[in-house]
Formats: sequence, structure tokens, C-alpha cells
Amino acid sequence: MLLAALAVAAAQPDVVVRTETGSVAGETLADGRRLFRGIPFAQPPIGPLRWQPPLPARPWTGIRDATHPGPGCMQIDYGWNHGNAVNQSEDCLYLEVASPNLKPTKPLPVMVWIHGGGNRAGGATGVIQSDLSKHVVLVSIQYRLGALGFLSHTALTRESPHRSSGNYGLLDQQAALRWVQMNIAAFGGDPRNVTIFGESAGAQDVGLQFLSPLARGLFAKGIEESGTAGFGMPPRTLAQNEAIGETLVRIAGAPAHAGAASLRRISAEALVRAAEKTPLPEIGDQSYIWLQAVSDGWVLTEPPAKTLARTGGAPLPLIVGSNARELDAFHDQAQLDHAVDKTFGRNAAAARAFYGGLKPDARRGSVLLQAATDLGFACPSGVAATAHAKAGNPTWQYEFDYALPGEDLSHSYEIRFAMGDPASFPRGAPPLQSYWINFARTGDPNGAGLARWETYAPGKRYIRFSDGKAEIKADLRGDICRLRDLP
Repeated sequence: MLLAALAVAAAQPDVVVRTETGSVAGETLADGRRLFRGIPFAQPPIGPLRWQPPLPARPWTGIRDATHPGPGCMQIDYGWNHGNAVNQSEDCLYLEVASPNLKPTKPLPVMVWIHGGGNRAGGATGVIQSDLSKHVVLVSIQYRLGALGFLSHTALTRESPHRSSGNYGLLDQQAALRWVQMNIAAFGGDPRNVTIFGESAGAQDVGLQFLSPLARGLFAKGIEESGTAGFGMPPRTLAQNEAIGETLVRIAGAPAHAGAASLRRISAEALVRAAEKTPLPEIGDQSYIWLQAVSDGWVLTEPPAKTLARTGGAPLPLIVGSNARELDAFHDQAQLDHAVDKTFGRNAAAARAFYGGLKPDARRGSVLLQAATDLGFACPSGVAATAHAKAGNPTWQYEFDYALPGEDLSHSYEIRFAMGDPASFPRGAPPLQSYWINFARTGDPNGAGLARWETYAPGKRYIRFSDGKAEIKADLRGDICRLRDLP
């Protein structure tokens, strides 16, 4: 995993920056970068603040040691997230910052990473050590996960002045972005030039921030890597998410008709475990429990597809894309048929016929893998790009189709090329980082020495990154993707 590969030993604090809430002491790397970890951007969401919108962090006196990461948010240990799972807490609203220059002659572009993990696992630790932070001010944020970040319940809705519940993780991300607006200049960053980017669930959350009215003015552009606002699935209404929440808290041990105060007495561990046992007849895959977007009426005022069709989302530059091979989500034909029926609607018969005639592909994999990539990634990215571009917004789409010798392309594989040192990759590896940095600087991924990346519109154009090639193509997976309209 990327985070493990980037881990470094803790150092002694040797550089101090003053933030709005107090001074933090970070460390200086041999190349001059300054790293700051474990900075609180909100009050701990514990006790009465569980399932409440985040409140600004309380000020402190003296100098806070910012050389150690904060704990990860509550989560099950699935193996890949072991580092976050062994150091987890309900008190987890912390972020990390790396700056190549605290006092540049011109403020530096800022990139804010929203981690993936199904909105139920993962964390911020490790990202700021990546090569990307040599070029931009890099921020990595955490947000409440799982039932603590995305649960809706009638008791929580009743107590809310907005008559909503759920989407607390999205509110946490917005709180972190407000912290960036107030404080990033002290780290050499430009608060007017903030790019939010993420992968998988993090990319979904980027897409949802483009749609949330509460996020306006908090960022200037975005990158969605292998994830979109809807993740290719039908959204949930608030009532549907409340029903799931009510089942979940019963499994966690809540009494019937429990009030909000009673819910807050359930242990965080019990809530996290209960999510693993909560039935999901609509999607049939426990790992996707927190990936269906929820129209709660406040953070998200309507289904993502409706907002995209109506407005295209925030009128800002956007890069959106996917890998040629993503997650192997379907275990058999029956699972695929169920997903096709749920997501293609009146076009389900045509979609079944398409996959019935499809053959395994040396590049894209088995029919089941191709279908999972189409339904969850390639097609939704096209829907998002179409809506965003139709509204007149600068939009670029990509397909990443490259793997190092002896390795297989898979979900999240592109992250290392966006963040890792380009000199460490073989000749011909896609220069993803260069495109990302150009985009962060100017709102356009193009720059000197790079193959020209044409905008999505007109013509549904995208760039395909492969070994030694960056080719402009059109209408990614159009034969199947034109049959559906879920972002």
C-alpha cells in the first residue's frame, strides 16, 4: 500500500507555524520540506457531539507537537488498512500538511487529499511524505467513517434543526476545507487555489462536494480518481438511510424506539461491528454500505444525477477518470445480472445482451471484471464528465491503462503515479503527477513536454495512458455506457 511505502520515522519538532487556533511544531526533511501531523481541525466528535456537525477546534496555548499522526477514525481491520485500524479513535478529526516553502515569493497551489476506503476505512497518514509535496502544499484530511460518519436515524433527524441526518463525514471534509481557507497561507499556500482530489470513496466525496451547496467557495477545482458522486449506484433517500440506520443500531444493541441520547451511549466499536451485519438487499455487498449517496435535504439537497443534470455541479475545472481494470466486484453471473437489472432500468435487457456477447480481454480482464469496471467506474465517470462539460465547465477525462512489469493493473493503482517520484518509474510510465501539478497550478493539466490532453467536450474525448503512450480517444466504453445515466 502507498501509505506503508511512504511511512517514515518520527522526528523532533524544529519548525513552528502559527494557526488560527494555536502554534504547531513540525519537522524539516533533508530536502527542506516541512511536515506537520495531527493538527485538529474540529472538536472531537464524541459524547454529545457524536452525529452532530463538526465544531471548530478549540484554541490551545503554547506550542503543539505536530510530528506525530493523529489516530485514524473508527473502522474494522480489513488488512490493507491495518495501520489505521490499530491506532483508531472516535476522536479523529485531524489533518496533515506538508509544504516545500513556508515563505514563497508567490503563494503555492494547495492540494487536499480525501482518502478512499469505502467511506468505512482508511486514513490521512503517510500521504504528505509523497513526492507531490515537493511541488505544492499538500494536505491530507480525515473524516468520520462508517456508522459514525454516514448513519441516518429518525431520532437524529428529529433533533436536527435541518431535519436531516447522515453525511457527517462530508461535513467533516467541509470543516477541514474551512480550516485550509483560514490557515493554509501560514504554510505558504494559496487559499484561492485549492484543488480537492481523492480516489475511490475519496473521489466520490470530491464529486459530492461539487454538488453540496455547503461546500461552495471552499475549493477551486477537483480531481476524481476512480470514483464519482453516485459511484454508479442508485442513491438513497433520507428515509431509506434512516431505515438502514434503525436496523444497524438494533444490531448494535439499542432498545426499540431509542432516542438520540440512548444512541450516543452505544459504544463506537459496537456500531462499527454492526454495520458488517446489516442486511443490504438493494446492493447485496456489505463493502458498499456507505457508498450510496444519501439525499439528506441539507448537505445533499437532491440525488446526484438530478443536480448534475440541472447544474453540472460547482462551475469549476474537473478531472475525472478510471483505470482499465478496477475492482473485481462480481463473483458470478447472477450477481452481475442483479446489478444490471438495478442500474440499467429499461435498458437492462440490452445490457444483459451486451455482456452476454462479451469475451475476456487480455487488457481488461474477465467479463465480470469488465462489467464491474464499467458499472462502477468507466460509465459513471462519463456521465459525470458529460454533465459537467454540458454546463460549460472545463472538464477532462482519462483512462489509466498501465502497470509496472510483473504487476497487474487494479483499483487504486494510479495513486503511486500521481504521488510518487517520477524518476523511480521506468521510462514510458505515464507522467500523471506532472498533469496533476499543472492542473493544481493553473486549472489546466497541459504543460510543456507533455502530450496534449484535449478537453472532454466536444466529442466525449478522453486521454488513455498506457506504456509510453498518451492517446486521445473518444466515448469511453460507449457501447455499454450509453445505456445508463447514473453518475
